[in-house]
Amino acid sequence: MEKWTRWQDWTVVAAGAYAALSVLWTRQEGSSTAIMVILGVLLVIGGAVNLAMPGMPAAEWGQAIVAAALLLAPWVGNFTSATGAAWSAWIPGGVALVVTALAIKPSTEEYRHHHVASTH
Repeated sequence: MEKWTRWQDWTVVAAGAYAALSVLWTRQEGSSTAIMVILGVLLVIGGAVNLAMPGMPAAEWGQAIVAAALLLAPWVGNFTSATGAAWSAWIPGGVALVVTALAIKPSTEEYRHHHVASTH
């Protein structure tokens, strides 16, 4: 697996950046600004880590948890009535979760290939 080439991780970086920056053009409610910025930045960081060091299943799983948290954020943070903010969490969160799910198996196979092969 080559560094900086996986489209799944670039998609997660873009989704995280969109979520974090969307607070600038959407109506926010309650804690939605903090939630969106924090989870968006965490997705950007997770995507960048996975781009720089592919083949780390734990990082993929962590990224999936952050993506799921972003997807659930409008309900947990009680900002579903701020539709711009809610949709700016649901869509990037869902996209990041789906593409991360697609990346977990290849990442796990890459990890096993390098770590199991090196123990023999």
